[in-house]
Amino acid sequence: MPDRVPSAACSAIYDVAIVGAGVCGTALLHCLSHYTNVQSVVLLEKEQDVALINSQKTNNSQTLHFGDIETNYTLEKATQVNRAASLVKHYILKHDPEQQTYSKYHKMVLAVGEAQTVKLKERHDAFKILFPALRIIGREEILQVEPKVLDGRDPNEPVSALFTPEGYTIDYHKLSQSFLGQAKTADSAIDVRLKTSVSRIEPFDIDSPDGGYRITTPEETIMAKAVAVTAGAHSLLFAKSMGYGKDYALLSVAGSFYTAPSLLNGKVYTVQLKKLPFAAIHGDPEVHNADQTRFGPTAKVLPMLERRNYATVWEYFKTAGLSWAAFRSFFNILSDWVVLRYILLNLLYDVPWIGKRLFIKKVRQIVPSIALKDLAYAKGYGGVRPQIVNLKTRQLELGEAKITGDRILFNITPSPGASTCLKTAADSATQLMGFLGEGYYFDQQRFFSDLGSDANASAANDAKSSLGKEAVTA
Repeated sequence: MPDRVPSAACSAIYDVAIVGAGVCGTALLHCLSHYTNVQSVVLLEKEQDVALINSQKTNNSQTLHFGDIETNYTLEKATQVNRAASLVKHYILKHDPEQQTYSKYHKMVLAVGEAQTVKLKERHDAFKILFPALRIIGREEILQVEPKVLDGRDPNEPVSALFTPEGYTIDYHKLSQSFLGQAKTADSAIDVRLKTSVSRIEPFDIDSPDGGYRITTPEETIMAKAVAVTAGAHSLLFAKSMGYGKDYALLSVAGSFYTAPSLLNGKVYTVQLKKLPFAAIHGDPEVHNADQTRFGPTAKVLPMLERRNYATVWEYFKTAGLSWAAFRSFFNILSDWVVLRYILLNLLYDVPWIGKRLFIKKVRQIVPSIALKDLAYAKGYGGVRPQIVNLKTRQLELGEAKITGDRILFNITPSPGASTCLKTAADSATQLMGFLGEGYYFDQQRFFSDLGSDANASAANDAKSSLGKEAVTA
């Protein structure tokens, strides 16, 4: 298609503004700059660098999720997540031959006891077509690849694992920097504004082709024809300030970690507990340091939008509106004793002295012989995963959420948002081109072709689909 020629009347207005420069925001910038014909994009980030909040390597599980060993994923969800995560895999293999953004480790999900062993066998039977490299291994092979998993374990206890050599540990901060660097090599005019906080987004002449949004920052007002808010938990706050997302609130789940000297050679997950929507504990070598193993995450509920940023406490309550519907929804979720007990116990994991003594019981599910002296609370680690609460159904809605407005979209990305960042970017690019109208296009075919046709042959056919809940608000 021919390049669009911008009119003089629109020259002072960016085609697209992206608010938030985590891994999802920078992935969208990369997508827009290389695979669309937008002439100008501005990226706004309140921190001094990209990806310093939840995309920072210490604030997440540093895992590229494919759905093969995540036992809380259905086959349908695993199919979607695998397709999306494969885009990231192909990107890093293509653009990072020196492995600055990732390390490759094997991975497994460990079954202990007869019930889990049977469950894992059934899962393998259902998932092996989707994941050909995935296989069941027993004690002998577990001992070869992860000897510490069997050291000190009852020899009569049934143990097996779903194993695959295809495991990627990602430094999402460096991946975001790579996306930014790649975007700057494109022909589009890219304007990156770091240390620029956004206080307000408001429409002007929104029904006119020359209209759009005014974005207020402390230094200036920026105008854009279309806006993508990719600011994690803050995305819902911005949406509500503009009258969107009224039926949603957030349950902010903070994940902490413990570390130990080298114990594992790869990723070892545990089977997901029934009724719990939060990730089961796993052990992972650090992305850039295989001599340190990280265990977690814990899952405690905190009333804030950013971990260790107490200025966001009031912002958190604004996302729920302090309404009766919000209180009823949270009560309904937390009234389940299994969930409530889990959350209360996780609060204790961060308490000095007692926390380590409680959490080591979880770690010993993976490494039975670990000594208390080898386990240390990872101070300063862990971010916030914004779980969506539907105020109408009073239930958690797991996975990603997108709220769509008039020439504006809001992406809220709990796990596995980082793993699916490029697929989310492609979906958002499709929407943004629709917002901008005639003459604008997103080259889906080239996008998916560049990022590996083997895992994404059918991805272009459903590029407009969403991995999670999409709320469309007029």
